[in-house]
Amino acid sequence: MENHSHHHPHHHAGDTGSKNISFAFFLNLIFSVIELIGGLVTNSVAILSDAIHDFGDSVSLGLSWFLQKKSQQKSDANYSYGYKRFSLLGAIFISVVLLISSFFILNESVKRLLDPQQADARGMMLLAVLGIAVNGFAAFRLKSGHSLNERAVSIHLLEDVFGWVAVLIAGVVMLFADLPVIDPIMSIGITIWVLYNVYRNLRDTFKVLLQEVPRDVDVNSMLAKIEGLNAVKSLHDFHLWSLDGERNIMTLHVVTADSSNTSENLLSLKQDIREIAHSYHVEHVTLEFEGESESDDCMFKDGCE
Repeated sequence: MENHSHHHPHHHAGDTGSKNISFAFFLNLIFSVIELIGGLVTNSVAILSDAIHDFGDSVSLGLSWFLQKKSQQKSDANYSYGYKRFSLLGAIFISVVLLISSFFILNESVKRLLDPQQADARGMMLLAVLGIAVNGFAAFRLKSGHSLNERAVSIHLLEDVFGWVAVLIAGVVMLFADLPVIDPIMSIGITIWVLYNVYRNLRDTFKVLLQEVPRDVDVNSMLAKIEGLNAVKSLHDFHLWSLDGERNIMTLHVVTADSSNTSENLLSLKQDIREIAHSYHVEHVTLEFEGESESDDCMFKDGCE
């Protein structure tokens, strides 16, 4: 006998995430155009290079937006759980983009460290203020995001924010002192911070893909409560994993006293188990009930007690 329970407390999370990422995409694209025009007007190769970098950012943000939107599709014949995990692809893609861009920045920073170059301090400061405002606003919109994809995009935007903060500080310092080496030093520090956060986000993403038991669920406490229910004799073949880092899924075989195997008793027991699971942030529950006399017939012998 099986029961499928669907309960999604974050039913608006996917839609909100999609809106936040789309907002970041359009804001980044507009800023890229402003940079491109500014670079052409000022004849600055540095600004033009950053404009091209930001256009690349926009492409990765656009793909993340598409995958986040795709993840909201309901289940069908091809994907019985729906498309929730597509948002993880966005998290992986944008993390890889961040890794590649970070190593390029590190390489350029080391070159500048060995051969410091003087820059237009006032021009740097002006563009930095605009960059902080634009990317900071987008990062603020994404800071409360739940999905791993939103977290990856947020790290991406924070990289740009801190990058512009470094440019602003470097511009102020260079305005009063001949110290061009401050720019690559700050750039290296920020890039190391970004790489650490990318590592953490990729680690969490792969844990979901490899179906690690979610860390936010106290498994022993939850199973003890279920096992403590009057009609329950024992539990086996327990599995718990996360679909996308937000929605947790559980399957469980429940051995009941033969005297409790009436439709009314089992219906009540299902409801009790569902409520316990939901209180531990498990939204999707699949149960199989067995009487004591048939519990030896468990087909997954390795998972049975």
